[in-house]
Amino acid sequence: MAASPDTPAATRHALVNMIFGSMAAQVVAACVRLGVPDVLGDGERSADEVAAACGASPRTTLRLLRAATALKLLEERGDRFAATGLGALLRSDAPGSMHAFARVFTDPVLLRAWHRLDDGVRTGATTFDEEFGTSFFDHLGSRPELATAFNAAMSQGTHVVAGVLPDAHDFGRYDVVMDVGGGDGTLLAAVLSRHTGPRGVLFDTATGSSEAEGVLAAAGVASRCEVVTGDFFASVPDGSDAVLLKSVLHDWDDDRAGKVLRHCRAALPEHGRLLVVEPVLPDSVPDDVSPVIYLSDLNMLVNLGGQERTRAEYADLLAGNGFTVTDVTPLPPSGFCLVEAEAG
Repeated sequence: MAASPDTPAATRHALVNMIFGSMAAQVVAACVRLGVPDVLGDGERSADEVAAACGASPRTTLRLLRAATALKLLEERGDRFAATGLGALLRSDAPGSMHAFARVFTDPVLLRAWHRLDDGVRTGATTFDEEFGTSFFDHLGSRPELATAFNAAMSQGTHVVAGVLPDAHDFGRYDVVMDVGGGDGTLLAAVLSRHTGPRGVLFDTATGSSEAEGVLAAAGVASRCEVVTGDFFASVPDGSDAVLLKSVLHDWDDDRAGKVLRHCRAALPEHGRLLVVEPVLPDSVPDDVSPVIYLSDLNMLVNLGGQERTRAEYADLLAGNGFTVTDVTPLPPSGFCLVEAEAG
């Protein structure tokens, strides 16, 4: 039905909120980059105090703080401001912090390709590659600060999954669990902490796994886990009976994802297990679905050339590369699913 002058105000307001959504994200970005959540900490401070601590103009800092208050990141107490529970997640030192996650996903580098989403939809091209003349991960290799923030963001985005996956699957049946593309080891450390029988192998690039030894040591599992560096497009080490792949396959199109899967299959024994942890798209869009999974799908399109997939698409992708899907288990509240497959 077309809009008319009689369209309810609430409907128009909802659309305006979507249109202004990118501006709201930049309020989050500015607060993180200026360090506002860290300055506020557990207390409350005036706009002048925040501005002095952040090296900013008091007048414009007040305007930023009021916008953050309207977004429920802060609350205003007279002439002073304090972080809400939502805003506290943006502190760099908060339990369950999303500071790095917010920093990376509001960075101009990630957003530049989004400005050409229509081109990406029209052509199917990865607009990041066209904008920067190189792939996203190659670009990260030339930006150490952004690469560090990206690795931290991936770790922060893994914490919720790490809290539920170890109890959603019997990892105790395996001798060796290898986390391919395992980053800083957050997920594998959680699995090995919960299941004391298996040993672990964390496999990633030197850059991706640079923080892994510290994470594994802090979890008390370093003696049971080896960190191996390499490129999963070239090969995957053998010696495990279960391979864990979290947030790897959605980064790539079917051809490149298939290459990773074939290397995983070559590394596994007959009837070894593949454990894929990814969002799984419904067959059609439910009324109550979070839009995040679909925004992530488009982010894969413009920045990486990958995609989110349905259960049927995962079954086809895995079947074409040596695996048979045996089960798909949602992992609430993470938004991810565990796709279990057997090597055949």
